[in-house]
Amino acid sequence: MKKIYFIFIALVFCLVTLIILNCPVSTPIIEEDNEQTSSQSSITSSYSASSIANTEPLADDVKIIFLHHSTGGVIWDGGVSSWFTTYNTANTLNYQITQRAYPSGDPYPWDNYPYDYWNIWINHEGYTQYMQEDTIELLASAPQNYKVIIWKHCYPVSGISENTGSPSISSSSKTIENYQLQYNALKTKMRQFGDVRFIVWTGAALVANNTNADDAGRAQTFFNWVKNTWDEPGDNIFVWDFYELETEGGLYLTNENAASINDSHPGNVFAAEVAPYFCRRIIDVIQGRGDSGSITGQ
Repeated sequence: MKKIYFIFIALVFCLVTLIILNCPVSTPIIEEDNEQTSSQSSITSSYSASSIANTEPLADDVKIIFLHHSTGGVIWDGGVSSWFTTYNTANTLNYQITQRAYPSGDPYPWDNYPYDYWNIWINHEGYTQYMQEDTIELLASAPQNYKVIIWKHCYPVSGISENTGSPSISSSSKTIENYQLQYNALKTKMRQFGDVRFIVWTGAALVANNTNADDAGRAQTFFNWVKNTWDEPGDNIFVWDFYELETEGGLYLTNENAASINDSHPGNVFAAEVAPYFCRRIIDVIQGRGDSGSITGQ
């Protein structure tokens, strides 16, 4: 009887052992590794729409930098700084906006066209200045910590020549084919800085006396591409449609909006009119309405 009992106990033990060995076993370490891999993928990916929260307001003391040359300087002098002072006071905010001639012209040339942003920000990217000009990495990190970076081109950008059929991203020639390569590379670069919001002006136009219909038509084609195709919702890049304001839907900077019929700088009256539009566009982007607000700020 005892022999039968011990045989029964042995059989039960074997059965329990088999059940345990065939049960699914949880693997928390593997799951943790998978989470880590996923996290690393989101960091190294150049762009993930879900990783950029562009509808959330930025900090009440966010730092903004406006990179420009003479055309941007005219708009700045139209009242941008004082507009923000008034807005901050009325809304108990401390948005900090500053402006800089970029590139400075010494030693880097006084050129701020698509090639030049590509050359400084991508061709010479990193945490070291290139010819004394800050890269995106330097603008976006301590001690500068700009969380809104605004950049533009001066009006010679609109002197666009005919395509050659041999585009080159490293070419400074002003053609649509080169501009598009440079802009697409810049978009990829800017999307790597998910905590920074970028505002890009559509290019400044030329008065009719300083261009021709072919060049002006190509400029219009390119700027329409920038705002209708290149700019996409859901990321950290936004457009202010300065070209539309200057041209009022035409090919040229209107004589009424220009400094003179032979000077493609914006006039002071026009600058005072559109400076608040520029400011409102910045506010929309800061407060999470970049994709839903007016592209002209009107």
